[in-house]
Amino acid sequence: MDKTFPPSTINNEDSSTLLSKGHTLTGWSSVAVHSGHKQDPNYAHLVPIYASSTFVYDEAEQGMRRFSGKEQGYIYSRWGNPTFTEAENKIAALETFGVEYNGSAVQAKGTLHASGMAAITTLMLANLKPGDKILTHFSLYGGTEELITNVLPPLGISAIIADLRDMNKAEEWLKKDKAIRMLYIETPANPTIQCVDLEALTKLAKQYNLITACDNTFATPYLQQPFRFGVDFIVHSTTKFLNGHGTAIGGILLGRNIEFMKTKVYVLAKTLGGNANPFDAFLLINGMKTLELRMERHCQNAMEVAKFLEKNSAVAKVNYTGLENHPDHKTAMKQMRHPGAMLSFELKKGLQGGIDFMNKLKMCVRTVSLGTCDTLLSHPASMTHYSVPKEEKEKYGITDGLIRMNVGIENIQDIIADLAQSLE
Repeated sequence: MDKTFPPSTINNEDSSTLLSKGHTLTGWSSVAVHSGHKQDPNYAHLVPIYASSTFVYDEAEQGMRRFSGKEQGYIYSRWGNPTFTEAENKIAALETFGVEYNGSAVQAKGTLHASGMAAITTLMLANLKPGDKILTHFSLYGGTEELITNVLPPLGISAIIADLRDMNKAEEWLKKDKAIRMLYIETPANPTIQCVDLEALTKLAKQYNLITACDNTFATPYLQQPFRFGVDFIVHSTTKFLNGHGTAIGGILLGRNIEFMKTKVYVLAKTLGGNANPFDAFLLINGMKTLELRMERHCQNAMEVAKFLEKNSAVAKVNYTGLENHPDHKTAMKQMRHPGAMLSFELKKGLQGGIDFMNKLKMCVRTVSLGTCDTLLSHPASMTHYSVPKEEKEKYGITDGLIRMNVGIENIQDIIADLAQSLE
């Protein structure tokens, strides 16, 4: 199941895996620990928290050069901050490490945001105009669903939701609706853990000149690198596995078109004001250094939990792509290193069964969100997808008895013991 990807030799300011002395990093964890870092002028070991709203100039002419773009440098933290820069460059390095597309090494630039939703909003507004449509699939994150169904339509931007696991249906939509401008993918998807074929869909989208974007939050760059398949943009809620400890909110938008990211995306992001803050960026940087180690344990535990739940008499269905009977198992294994840390399962007793189960938990935590070291469980129908109409939820597999689970890194015996007593 494990896949070894080749090392990257990219040397640019946006996604470098070279150290300052010219040494190329060849291991994923080495990139996670060292990439993106530039020596602080005061020789701090770790990047400092640059808790400054603004930055000064040696002379008036220097300020003029920076505002005109003739000189690189920081001006105002809404526009950029050294702590942001390290986080942006580290994530770009992780998403491009060893990645080639059409025979060339992929480069990318990232823009850090205050949240994943801020990053998705920038993505949409930077690429779409009134009259444009988004082709996407069911079972999206609740915030994304809210954005495309309630926020964007008054701006003249609408969405078509289809089962994108059926390539014929996807192409039918593209043939009959010329207003479709963007293909938006979330794989694995929230909360049913469905997966769509990144390679096939991106190839189809390119035939119709679409912009392609992928939410890679559930997988992380360690498990899946969408740029490998030609995707144009990647978004993350950095709040989740990248931070890994539930200590900060954040998001990032990454793009392969460096010039577009430096101009259109940068101007829009700073104008909308959805920028990150230095402290949260610092926590993110340090969280990412253990990403590979955490994800290995997350995935190992998730597989064991899925097998346990599959055999439990109180469970009607388990959604986990690591199980061979999952309809998207082959797709997930084609494009991911491991099936991931996220799963969901449906209880036979529906809503009341879900309530009883959640109330009996002793160690596992009842809360929304995901990506932390501890095991988190939530009830999507009444929590993350509360605003989605009931008929839509049921059509997409979000039933009243569905429980979403972020499998943590605790000892597997303790996780399963807590689930077992809660399911009795």
